[in-house]
Amino acid sequence: MLTRQEDLELRNAAMTWLEVRTQDGLNPIGYEDLLQDFYFRGERRALKDRQAGICKPAVLETALSITTTYRAEGKERPYDDAPGPDGLLRYKWHKTDPNHAHNRGLREAMARGLPLIWFWGIAPGLYKPIFPVYLVAEEPELHQFVVATDGLQNFESSGLGGEEAFREYAESKTKRRIHQPVFRGLVMQAYETRCAMCNLRHSALLDAAHIVPDRDERGIAAVRNGLALCKIHHAAYDAGILAVTPDLKIEVREDILDEVDGPILEHGLKRLHGEELRKVPKRRSDRPDRDLLAVHYEEFVRAPSAAAPRIDIGFPGLTAGDRTVPQ
Repeated sequence: MLTRQEDLELRNAAMTWLEVRTQDGLNPIGYEDLLQDFYFRGERRALKDRQAGICKPAVLETALSITTTYRAEGKERPYDDAPGPDGLLRYKWHKTDPNHAHNRGLREAMARGLPLIWFWGIAPGLYKPIFPVYLVAEEPELHQFVVATDGLQNFESSGLGGEEAFREYAESKTKRRIHQPVFRGLVMQAYETRCAMCNLRHSALLDAAHIVPDRDERGIAAVRNGLALCKIHHAAYDAGILAVTPDLKIEVREDILDEVDGPILEHGLKRLHGEELRKVPKRRSDRPDRDLLAVHYEEFVRAPSAAAPRIDIGFPGLTAGDRTVPQ
């Protein structure tokens, strides 16, 4: 059995290894990698249980990680661990026995304030690691623990349902630490880590863009509300410079088409006008939802064109758009 200090060292080493292996959480990691590839002090240590959702290694008194299994299309949402009234997520016990070793391991990790890793399934045998997460309370009548992310572990979650500021903060933190990385993983998996518009394949330069923002009640947390876009095309999409029609064609804003600028504008944006998306998911159920595309496209059409600003450069009547300077 490892000592308490060794327990903490193992966790820190595991999270450092995951940072390197997944490029700070950008990329998912496979089931076998989690079982076979991590070593601590020369010995192989599995970071995930082979069968159960809770990983409580025999050498520890505490749980090390928790897992949310991937659910195929046809289920409700790809992840539906909704925040409670305090804005924090819940994680179910292993079965219903409070004294099961896995549940005791979670309880002990909570008592010591130890960080855990949450592996969220985004495809069969493929997981998005979220870390660190903390258990801050237990709700035995519901057979579950209350899970918090960065900074929230110092708050007492129970009974805070009436504190609006805390709830908004907790919900915002949850989306950033849990839902957004999982959404990214699902979208990248569906689009085979390629930009839908230009086919760029560099994970660090790609984002998972929402068709309809997640703050909108129509902005569902599902791949069909997502597009894999490189950072330039994501920014252009969010800024209303371009849009995708319900029949998957790209439209560039009219004033941008009339603008003259460098190669990025000419070849990276203007040339896309009228083209179809270059990459769409193979599974029909993962392809962009036409109704959601219509919502964004209608906003794009209604928005006024943003003419280039005229910038005063120091001479009366002369702006940056003029071609000559007085002699």
